[in-house]
Amino acid sequence: MSAIASKTTWQLVPPVELPEEFLREVQRYGGDTGEHLATLPWNRAVRNLQKLPGFLDPQHYTSTDPFEFGSEMHQAVERLGQARHRGEKVTIWGDFDADGITSTSVLWEGLGQFFDTQYLDYYIPNRLKESHGLNCEGIDRLANAGTQLIVTCDTGSTNLEEIAYAASRGIETIVTDHHTLPDDRPPVVAIVNPRYLAETHPLFHLSGVAVAYKLVEALYLTFPTIPQQPLEELLDLVAIGLIADLVQLSGDCRYLAQMGIGKLQQQLSNPTRPGVAKLLELCKRTGDRPTDISFGLGPRINAVSRIQGDASFCVELLTSRDTRRCNELAVETELANARRQELQRDVMQQVRQKLSRLDLSTTCAIVLEDPQWAPGVLGLVAGQIAQEYGQPTILLSRDRSDFEDADESTVQFAVGSARSVNGVDLYQLVKSQSHLLHRFGGHPFAAGLSLPVENIPLLVEGIDRQLRQKIDAGEYTLGAIVEADLQVTVSELGKELFRELKHLEPCGMGNPVPKLLIRNCWFDRVWHRNIQDSKGRKVKYIKTEFSLWDESAEEGFPGIWWGHYKDEIPPGRCDAIVELDYNTHSQKRRYEVRLIAVRSSQHAGELGQVDDSGLQILDWRSSQENQTADVPVLQTCPASWDELRSWVREATGGTRESPIAIGYPPPEVVTPEQVWQQLVGIAKFLARTEKSATLEQLRQKLGIGDRSLEFGLQFLPQIGFFVKQDEGLLSFTFSPDSPDPDEAIEIHPFLEAVREEQFRRQYFSQISLEMVRSMTVL
Repeated sequence: MSAIASKTTWQLVPPVELPEEFLREVQRYGGDTGEHLATLPWNRAVRNLQKLPGFLDPQHYTSTDPFEFGSEMHQAVERLGQARHRGEKVTIWGDFDADGITSTSVLWEGLGQFFDTQYLDYYIPNRLKESHGLNCEGIDRLANAGTQLIVTCDTGSTNLEEIAYAASRGIETIVTDHHTLPDDRPPVVAIVNPRYLAETHPLFHLSGVAVAYKLVEALYLTFPTIPQQPLEELLDLVAIGLIADLVQLSGDCRYLAQMGIGKLQQQLSNPTRPGVAKLLELCKRTGDRPTDISFGLGPRINAVSRIQGDASFCVELLTSRDTRRCNELAVETELANARRQELQRDVMQQVRQKLSRLDLSTTCAIVLEDPQWAPGVLGLVAGQIAQEYGQPTILLSRDRSDFEDADESTVQFAVGSARSVNGVDLYQLVKSQSHLLHRFGGHPFAAGLSLPVENIPLLVEGIDRQLRQKIDAGEYTLGAIVEADLQVTVSELGKELFRELKHLEPCGMGNPVPKLLIRNCWFDRVWHRNIQDSKGRKVKYIKTEFSLWDESAEEGFPGIWWGHYKDEIPPGRCDAIVELDYNTHSQKRRYEVRLIAVRSSQHAGELGQVDDSGLQILDWRSSQENQTADVPVLQTCPASWDELRSWVREATGGTRESPIAIGYPPPEVVTPEQVWQQLVGIAKFLARTEKSATLEQLRQKLGIGDRSLEFGLQFLPQIGFFVKQDEGLLSFTFSPDSPDPDEAIEIHPFLEAVREEQFRRQYFSQISLEMVRSMTVL
């Protein structure tokens, strides 16, 4: 029996020599750019010179006729035409995730051009009570309300029993979906599903919302005189669903996403969808980037059903023109997302605790169950764990409702989510255990399932056996793989590289965001904090901020690491894999990196070691007996590698010829609260005497650095001080009508900054000379 590899492997895509004609074609349509832009599509098999223009610029792409779906599309359009002519009631049956919500919204607006509202309705299942797909209870409600035709979107392909039940209630069904097909065609009027097409077909990878859009497009082509709204007005909704659903963005998927983002970015300046505009405002994004969807709109729409179960109002949020109502719904959506982040963090911590007690080398798949886990976030956590550990992951919680089995005895059910990794076909893997399941659906990368609790051990055993056989046969490999597309330096990060790489957008499955490897770098000003919700309340979800350096950089480059603490960044020289981004969320609107993976350079193997030969550094921290006037001595304990390196550069003049020494004493033990009182006392003195001081004088007096002092100066106005800076001098005035300057106020960020700085100074007071030498290479 084979052992299971669970290590993390870093891979750098090997450089290639590009054909000159390919380079010229990229520069023709992608602008006067460097080789980075050409290298990435070439490495991702976008090499056809005839298709390259359409990849780089949607204006050069020819969209595919919706009737490429063949007879199924013709039958769907014909039946909808009959329903309109007969005055039948049509109900859209959607789904509760972002793809399902946008699919429903597209059909609600699109079919709304052909049906009066009295003949059109929509139904979104409750995630926590009904799960995905059609169900008989919901069908009963629709039948009692007079529905004669159901049009599904993003669901329905495998609901054979439910479709038959709807027929028994006098309801016909049209399925529009993109999930895996059953072995036999369901008994429906039409099933518009790209899975029937060849894998190379430009429509094959459409998500649910794109399939819905193609149905509406077919109606527009068939009945061109009826619609009043241009078809293109739906494209912003299509882009949201496409990118949020993580489908492969190739062919028409890429084209629709590109065109949709073009529509979406108009919402802030010309809000035709006030709900979308308000969501963009709340998440501080502009809508011109796919990440505005994947990290902004998508998670917020998904959060509603994860937290509340019922996400029906999200359709109103996306389609209503009532600004006041949409603002209310957007705020409710934002708060649901904040709650989702907290739950996700809590479940993630508990999953990691369980994993720490397991020997993962003996199992192929990770299957864990806890009756207290929030079912709504299990898919998110499973995805994180699968990527982190390199093994398919299934997380299960307990279904609170009771089901009746054939013997009419109460059965408890587990419900959960599964996520794949490394190309493992999760759908087939779980389907192999269908005899143990109550419900199941999904696609090769993600699935949802429910099963009797008593069957969980059998599921674990069966899935592990099936996957082990595939691994032994060489079909799959396990282990986390972090692949970098390009190797760059910190000095290359910024506007020019960002603009070059932006031609690849929208990124997604098959065309991921470019990963950049930075070797032999280090981190400074590392700081983590809880994020806040729209009402300013702290959310128990961490992000770490930092400044990234290497030998090429004259200044650090800002970055963030979502969901990680500062202590997870190793000290000293590192190798990092990052994504380059432009942050519109920041008040300064800055270019920054998003950290994907990091590891210490001393464990990087082929990534090389640091050469610190030639620089002589003496350690005089504990004794000054041998000090000479000819040797520069660092007398103040630094708080960062940046400070230490800056002093080394200044002391040596950029050469290695003369020795230097570190001779600073241990830092004084002063509490952060005492530092605050000292700052207030200095401000009082300078205000009373009308004197001024430089920033350097304040830093020296307080024994703190720039960042801590900046925080402190920001809090002084809360107790009545007005701070003025003129030509490098700080002066203070105090209003007699202001609060008592000795009054306690919330200064937690300042205290934490000082505490962090003091910790760092304590670290540098004790660090070994070998580490100092290795980290101060010129």
